[in-house]
Amino acid sequence: MRAFIVTGPGRAEVQDIPEPVAIPGEVVIDVDRVGVCGTDVEFYTGEMQYLHDGHASYPMLLGHEWMGRVREVGDGVDPSWVGRRVTADTMLGCQQCARCAQGLQHVCAGRTEIGVRGGRPGALAERIAVPAWSVHALPDSIDDTVGALIEPGGNALRSLDAAEVTTGDRLLVIGPGTIGLLVAMLARARGVDVHLLGSSQRSLAFAASIGFEQGWTDQTLPDVEFDAVIDASNDPGSPARAIDLVMPGKRVVYIGIAGEPSAIDSRRLVFNDVTAVGILSASPGLPRAIEQFASGSVDPRPLVAATIGLDSLADVLAGRRPPDAGPGPKVHVDPRVRT
Repeated sequence: MRAFIVTGPGRAEVQDIPEPVAIPGEVVIDVDRVGVCGTDVEFYTGEMQYLHDGHASYPMLLGHEWMGRVREVGDGVDPSWVGRRVTADTMLGCQQCARCAQGLQHVCAGRTEIGVRGGRPGALAERIAVPAWSVHALPDSIDDTVGALIEPGGNALRSLDAAEVTTGDRLLVIGPGTIGLLVAMLARARGVDVHLLGSSQRSLAFAASIGFEQGWTDQTLPDVEFDAVIDASNDPGSPARAIDLVMPGKRVVYIGIAGEPSAIDSRRLVFNDVTAVGILSASPGLPRAIEQFASGSVDPRPLVAATIGLDSLADVLAGRRPPDAGPGPKVHVDPRVRT
């Protein structure tokens, strides 16, 4: 099968590699759509921390935001999965440790991560194999584009839940990228007063075009307190800024990851009785993200600027937008397309 392989920093190519086999307990899926994530960019550039910590190494088959259709099942797997449209969890815990037993398999010390950690092949290929227990069925009301947004949607949903905002509350989302805008969409559906803080006029203009007109820069941000702040940016200064902007006694949520350590003065948390929450993965939020998108209350499709083939992906990872791309922040890949 054809697969997109990153062989080193700034080096990648489409290769013909052996197809995955449905071993006992696993399923093989024909991949229909894959989202390109900032994590994929960092692996391509060599900046991703997992490369330096020894959790990942080249060559890598990336891709952890995806959907497809089950092609084959291994021994011990219900054959009724064949033909069903699905996505799957990125975080694959060992299923044996205390963390996994408590439903915390996404922070299992021995976990692999699809297309990210531990050498587990990702979805930027024509087919992928995953454990059957990690698979989630997609209803017909979720098309391929939305199906490949379930993983970031789960992250956004968990972040919003952690913020504990309700109808009429004022929420500030720092970073109007894919995750930040998904948080904003989900919050708007709950009747939350959504504000966005960004540094790019282009991203704020796009946010306004989909109904988020309360978009600010550091220079224009109104002098108000927020009932919650969610940091979905990669700015190392944003975590400390979030604490200064949230109302005392409320919550800040961190879903964005900077390329360098962020400094937080814990005294600010203590003196203001602020709760800080970190969100690593979509895992516990995947079923509810599917339900949310299937209901039609949130339509994330405007976030996708273009859908390309594997042959055009290296240019995107290098920072070049596809020709005729729309204004949204997300690029999708259809591995079946040949360009």
